Amino acid sequence: MTSRYRSSEGSQGLNSPSPRRRTVVKAAAATAVLAGPLAAALPARAATDAPAFLHGVASGDPLPDGILLWTRVTPTSAAIPGSGLGPDTEVSWTVAKDKAFTTIVSKGSLTATAASDHTVKADIRGLEPATDYWFRFSAGGTDSPVARTRTAPAANAAVAGLRFGVVTCANWEAGYFSSYRHLAARGDLDAWLHLGDYIYEYKSGEYAARGTVVRPHSPANEIITLADYRTRHGKYKTDPDLQALHHKAPVVAIWDDHEFADNAWSGGAVNHTEGAEGTWTARQAAAKQAYFEWMPVRPAIEGTTYRRLRFGKLADLSLLDLRSFRSQQASTASGTVDDPNRTITGRAQLDWLKAGLKASDTTWRLVGNSVMIAPFVIGSLTADLLKPLAKLLDLPQDGIGVNTDQWDGYTDDRRELLAHLRSNAIGNTVFLTGDIHMSWANDVPVDAGTYPLSASAATEFVITSVTSDNLDDIVKVPEGTVSAIAAPLIQIANRHVHWVDTDRHGYGVLDITADRAQMDYYVLSDRTNANATSSWARSYRTRTGTQKVERTYDPV
Repeated sequence: MTSRYRSSEGSQGLNSPSPRRRTVVKAAAATAVLAGPLAAALPARAATDAPAFLHGVASGDPLPDGILLWTRVTPTSAAIPGSGLGPDTEVSWTVAKDKAFTTIVSKGSLTATAASDHTVKADIRGLEPATDYWFRFSAGGTDSPVARTRTAPAANAAVAGLRFGVVTCANWEAGYFSSYRHLAARGDLDAWLHLGDYIYEYKSGEYAARGTVVRPHSPANEIITLADYRTRHGKYKTDPDLQALHHKAPVVAIWDDHEFADNAWSGGAVNHTEGAEGTWTARQAAAKQAYFEWMPVRPAIEGTTYRRLRFGKLADLSLLDLRSFRSQQASTASGTVDDPNRTITGRAQLDWLKAGLKASDTTWRLVGNSVMIAPFVIGSLTADLLKPLAKLLDLPQDGIGVNTDQWDGYTDDRRELLAHLRSNAIGNTVFLTGDIHMSWANDVPVDAGTYPLSASAATEFVITSVTSDNLDDIVKVPEGTVSAIAAPLIQIANRHVHWVDTDRHGYGVLDITADRAQMDYYVLSDRTNANATSSWARSYRTRTGTQKVERTYDPV
């Protein structure tokens, strides 16, 4: 496989927006754990109790000398995700420099138990930087699939280029994960970034593809308990396209709200009814436990996903957790968007982010950011577009021009962060964002009201959803119809927005060199078709030192 780390120092290369809350909650769904729905989370298997690796393997959070490896073993036919059943099972892992495993560099074993839903993670160290490796797991004479992974460059390496896939918002019931398949087929990714909503919590039928379930969730109920979250994660990990991408490159993931519940904040969520669905504290704890069991994520601080990775001298990547510490979204009861006592990051995380950006000595400072930071007002949309857009963004239907779940709802944190970038002359900061089910290319102005005179402190690339409904889906009109009308009006009211596509599904490919950071936007032919094709739509870049987005007319 061709190396994507193009070293200039010779040997260095070897060393939802989503539907509003329903008003009636069936409390019984909070505790129902039935054998049928649980079993539906697994593909068919032979009538044997030999261990099996039905959920593939994965790797994540690459370091110069290490990688985090993950798998889930099914030790017996009864030990399905969320069941709490199954014996302790020894799982061995092997890492090699070649796909045939003739040059083994690391091996060991772990014990998979019901207490961790028979998932295991091996944090491998002692590897060489900027190097491809292959790995597999084994249990009871059964081998897992073989997967490729890749370590990060050495911290001081002069790396000439990096390439990342970028995805977000993958709703199982709304379609197939063809975006993952097309990224896996590229063969040129150093890693891929998942910017949140890796799973969705809704009950079956509540949030589908224009109201139609393409393929049903498991369990069918809204996920609330630890068993529920484990079962839903297990269902996702049976998807062949998702497995294929995990088998080709390491993932770097953060969560957003749907790994918990719609519009989650530190003390609750829109999609949580205290009492009828238990306590938020218990539900949040269950969701986090299942996430860390099922995802190859190495948390820097236990119970959060904010952490920082470095890719040589070219880029570092600050990953944010914008759900665990945030104040409740602004309303009459919870305060205004400008209230300085409200926060989206929490004090400790914002201080950590500011300090890291200031201390960074890399060419680029990337920020994995689950909700849009660039300001956005609706502007003069027609009534027939205003109401669907408000629904998509969870806005009040009376036309208020701000999405309070985004950074727009926490303006004091945003002002502090952007002022920090400007006052310390911190350039080349690029926010990589998901959540909104649309594609955007934005400057991030210090003051949107006086832009462009106020200048831009950073830039932002927002990636559309893999499958979750976007604006044309809500209106139920042909793809492109809404964007043709809405996009120009959005840009007139938001001069820092260089491009917005409100209608299509897909993924991004971020390519970084010393001269520019470029996002290529790709779209799918049909999210409801398991064999959907992919095509390039647009590309935007930020040239070094500019803090501005510009269009470019060819993908990398």
